[in-house]
Amino acid sequence: MLLAGDVGGTKTSLAIYSAEAGPKAPLFEKTLPSAEYPSLQSLLLDFLGQTDLPVEEAVFGVAGPVVGDRAEITNLSWGIVASELQGALGLASVTLLNDLQAIANGVPFLQKEDVQTLSEGQAVAHGPIAVIAPGTGLGEAFLTWDGSRYRPHATEGGHVDFGPANELQEGLLRYVRERFGHVSYERVCSGIGLPNVYDYLRDSGYAPEPSWLAEALGAADDRTPLIVQTAMSTERSSPLCTAALDTFVEILGAEAGNLALKVLATGGVYVGGGIPPRILPLLQRGPFLRAFAAKGRFSGLLSRMPVCVILNPKVALLGAACYGLGL
Repeated sequence: MLLAGDVGGTKTSLAIYSAEAGPKAPLFEKTLPSAEYPSLQSLLLDFLGQTDLPVEEAVFGVAGPVVGDRAEITNLSWGIVASELQGALGLASVTLLNDLQAIANGVPFLQKEDVQTLSEGQAVAHGPIAVIAPGTGLGEAFLTWDGSRYRPHATEGGHVDFGPANELQEGLLRYVRERFGHVSYERVCSGIGLPNVYDYLRDSGYAPEPSWLAEALGAADDRTPLIVQTAMSTERSSPLCTAALDTFVEILGAEAGNLALKVLATGGVYVGGGIPPRILPLLQRGPFLRAFAAKGRFSGLLSRMPVCVILNPKVALLGAACYGLGL
């Protein structure tokens, strides 16, 4: 029996699998709110206490860098040590993967209904594949062909320096730099980054903030869902929310193109994470793909790369399970 998990800053999805049933038929599954637990160990003990299934091994995709058998959740105060979890849970082994490495590991197992194509492109057989995923943070990974299968590789590319592509984004860079010093792509292109974009547009006088929106945002524990919902609403919209999300989409397209160039993603680019499926109509419009391909002399190369959005919300869990089951 294998325990697989997708451990994020907002929520942790867990499931138990058997080799016989395979990675698409979990025997027991649950999603728990990460922040309500003091540690991953306490969360796992709660989960395992709800089933009698005899787990032997575990694989977790975690939203943070993994060094050896240790990891830290970037947007949560958890330190994770695989050997300590192994002893506390009485398991034969515990493996930690970066969450984007887990997502990347699941990409080759995705079916047609699991993705939405934004650009068909011309995929090169066994070419490198890029994965970028804005959720709570911004994750990036890639896959390379080893002669018999795709191998996933973790990165912390979401924390590289943000490079503005126009005057509005240059102002955004200066604004966020005053707040945080270093400005990474995650600071402006993630769940924690979108409010920074909104605040810049509001404070720079791009458009007035209506009182109903200011009140709602002030009462929200997490402003990002409200900004997204308002921007996507056809009933009660806000120019500030619309502009913030449009800017987010352009920055995401540009950074997806940056990643695609760095790994020469002729096998395709997959956009994952919790935000893209919720804003799919915006990604299907021109600005995202224009920003993706706007790389000067290499725009033609980028325009030939297939680009799609991952719709399956459990791809990281699937990838962790496939890794643990040796697929």
